[in-house]
Amino acid sequence: MASAVFVFGVWAAAFYGRLGLALAHYDARAHLVVARRILDSLTPGWQQIGAVWLPLPHVLNMLPVQVDAWYRSGASAIGLSIVSMALAAWALTSFTRQTTGSTLAGALGAALLMLNPNLLYLQSTPMTEPLLFGTCVLSVLCVSRWVRTRGESGMRAAGWSIIAACLTRYEAWPICAALLGLAFVALLIERVPVTRALRSTARLAVYPLVALVLFTLNSRWTTGTWFVPAGFYVPENEALGQASLAFEQVRESVYKLSGTAWVWPAYVSVALIAIAVARNRTRAPLILVFALAGAAILPWYAYYQGHPLRIRYGLPLVAACSAITAAGVATLARPLRVTAAAAVFAWTTMQAAPFDARAPMIAESQRDAANRIGRQAVTEYLRAHWDRTTIMMSMGSLAHYMHDLTALGMNVQDFLQEGNEQLWVHAASRGPRGFVNWVVIEERAEGGDVLFQAAARDPHFLDGFERVAEGGGVALYRATETSTPNSQLPNRADRTIPSNDPPWELEVGSWELLPVRTSNAW
Repeated sequence: MASAVFVFGVWAAAFYGRLGLALAHYDARAHLVVARRILDSLTPGWQQIGAVWLPLPHVLNMLPVQVDAWYRSGASAIGLSIVSMALAAWALTSFTRQTTGSTLAGALGAALLMLNPNLLYLQSTPMTEPLLFGTCVLSVLCVSRWVRTRGESGMRAAGWSIIAACLTRYEAWPICAALLGLAFVALLIERVPVTRALRSTARLAVYPLVALVLFTLNSRWTTGTWFVPAGFYVPENEALGQASLAFEQVRESVYKLSGTAWVWPAYVSVALIAIAVARNRTRAPLILVFALAGAAILPWYAYYQGHPLRIRYGLPLVAACSAITAAGVATLARPLRVTAAAAVFAWTTMQAAPFDARAPMIAESQRDAANRIGRQAVTEYLRAHWDRTTIMMSMGSLAHYMHDLTALGMNVQDFLQEGNEQLWVHAASRGPRGFVNWVVIEERAEGGDVLFQAAARDPHFLDGFERVAEGGGVALYRATETSTPNSQLPNRADRTIPSNDPPWELEVGSWELLPVRTSNAW
């Protein structure tokens, strides 16, 4: 099954690649830039991993993305997405086979994952959700094996799979918390004594706890805060402070992404699993699949906090419905199992075509299309006039545009961005004059980026620069000839890279840069 999913995934990726949609989503390009900047930067090092997006997808792609062709096309990250969906299919099939003896039900779940046009499109891009699906379903499989041994073996595999999920996307945090709780319940159903079950579950919980501690320490080191819960978006959702409306937005997003064919069979499967476990305690590991529904907590909380509505945040729940349906069908007797699998398969194929150009995820991925066209005015000016000196640009707002500029032969080291710590802090607080010859500012999206806001607060922030091009909400500034100092950052040919190990000092013009805390969220 995994090999079939892999081949189908490669075919789908080639299909969307030919349509020019593989890198259509702005976050798809931004993920490539974050992975690339770990080694390709004015100040390369582990600090470049950042502290808003979780690190595993970028660390896995860190070396492959240094190949220019793979960086520009996204090929290595797309390959990671394809492998991740194949992993999810294999883990789901193994889970149903080991808990119920049904390979057919696992194949149905894998088909549901790959036949949903939104999931299929996402696995054909460099987005990180496919890796989330793969690691989370793998965690369910490994924890179920641990439960089947009554907590006596398999803890290491279960723990490391949970760590991988927790370091991929934030949706995995409530999923893994639910998984630990359900594992405790499953052990009790297996008639493991309460104290022993509690002790075993606590030992398993050490794995994700260590991962979260390491992540928060990295956040503290790179941003000065233990966690970055906000500040990277403008609260503009009408569900701000309204729990019921936030829940309704999550529910609606799932139905828009899947229709009834994915959701209703999952509802029925919840009851089937509960009945099967009540009748036969050896099937207790089946309840672990319910943990995947914990993904709903994150978008609900985000919308409650005013995060802009993003329909793709419902996709982990579509994947959860697929897995729960597979587990539910697996509990049926063989004749009913075949009939139910055929009925669900037919329902989904009639409701949605796998390659649907009108799929909500494809529509959302093109939200930036008009701005991307508008930014061509800025790109063409740089094509004609860029002198290969450093450009100041906020990666938090314009990482996707940094990737677009690879068409001009630019690398991440050609940009002064938040990850460059001291350099960025001083240039962003005192103004870019004396640091760079070029500044690119996002003036519209999310209320404007940090440079736009700095210029709004300080009318002298852009002294010595003239506005030379604009388009797509982006403005390009160039240093005037008389204000460009000889002490500007060196160009790519003679640039020297300072050490990342504090404390360090770097002379830039008359400024002596000393180590300070800064925002390296991206």
